[in-house]
Amino acid sequence: MGGYARVMIALVFLFVASAFGLGAAIILPDQLDFVMLAGPATLASLWLLLRRRFGLLRGTAFSNPHAPRDPPPTRTRRRLFSRAKPKWVVIDGSNVMHWKDGTPQLEPVQAVVAKLKAAGFAPGVVFDANAGHKLTGKYKHDHAFGQLLGLPEDRVMVVSKGSPADPTILAAARDLGARIVSNDRFRDWTDTHPEVAKPGHVIAGGYRDGQLWLDLA
Repeated sequence: MGGYARVMIALVFLFVASAFGLGAAIILPDQLDFVMLAGPATLASLWLLLRRRFGLLRGTAFSNPHAPRDPPPTRTRRRLFSRAKPKWVVIDGSNVMHWKDGTPQLEPVQAVVAKLKAAGFAPGVVFDANAGHKLTGKYKHDHAFGQLLGLPEDRVMVVSKGSPADPTILAAARDLGARIVSNDRFRDWTDTHPEVAKPGHVIAGGYRDGQLWLDLA
């Protein structure tokens, strides 16, 4: 006999005993105290029996294990309640800042960051060490660029002086499983990073009639 059946039998027995006691107390004289005890017991046992019978205690330790339950979440529902993995994109900041008129400007980098965010991507930017000098005449570190781009400091990197940015860009993209925004084809690095030769891995862009475009396809 299963646990559900045993509980049902116990509740029926409790209700019958309580009801019998209540009836006896009403019939017999001088049994008012017993009526006050048996009455609530009868009502309580009836309430438990009805809730148990019709599955109203579902979800508690007293629930019917055979009663139908809500179906488990589908894959789609689970996806809706799970935090999606960011779609990372690494921006070659020193390349992008020359996209407009061929002169170093921060505006193209800001525009690319905004466009990627709007498309659901999580952008990060890597600059050469001399990027700040080209843009403002003085060195700028990660935090300063992050403020200008509206990105947290850990999303921006200015490489050390004398070090090229390409290895850092390629390594970061590989670690994050990210694509790269740049008009550089990274041909000098195809032996160690063959993924750069795959269509779509490096996202080209620029300006047409004053409007930014990115090849996100």
